[in-house]
Amino acid sequence: MKRIGILSDTHTYVHPEMERIFSDCDEIWHAGDFGNMETVAALKAMKPLRGVHGNVDSQEIRIEFPRILRFNCEDVDVLMTHIGGYPGKYQSDIMDIMKVRTPDLFISGHSHILKVMPDKRFNLLHINPGAAGKQGLHHKITFVRFVIDGKHIKDLEVVEFDKF
Repeated sequence: MKRIGILSDTHTYVHPEMERIFSDCDEIWHAGDFGNMETVAALKAMKPLRGVHGNVDSQEIRIEFPRILRFNCEDVDVLMTHIGGYPGKYQSDIMDIMKVRTPDLFISGHSHILKVMPDKRFNLLHINPGAAGKQGLHHKITFVRFVIDGKHIKDLEVVEFDKF
């Protein structure tokens, strides 16, 4: 069993409650737009970190984090990218990947819109954790936590704060 904390679009901002929010997590997953290496370092200091680079990330971040990341957590096949779309509106490169081998969990960021949606066509769960930073049009700073137990994704919760 693994407890996962997920976030995206920090854009250099490390929320003062972030360490507490992820204190019970085994890993943190970041779906891109870290903003700078200081944000990466702060997250790594909290927990083991997996992530992908986003469209605003520097070359240094792009070297460390791929555009698309695929891995297994417990028995769950995870696909993560920054700009990937969502059920019914996937980016073409993500659609191509899904047609070859569908993941169990697809994670993307970029939109700053929190979404947790099942995709009945591909039989997967899609999560966009929204935005954990202050830049953008969103009104809430959001984080997602959940548990992966074998093949099961459960106990999902959203933590949110007012942006201002």
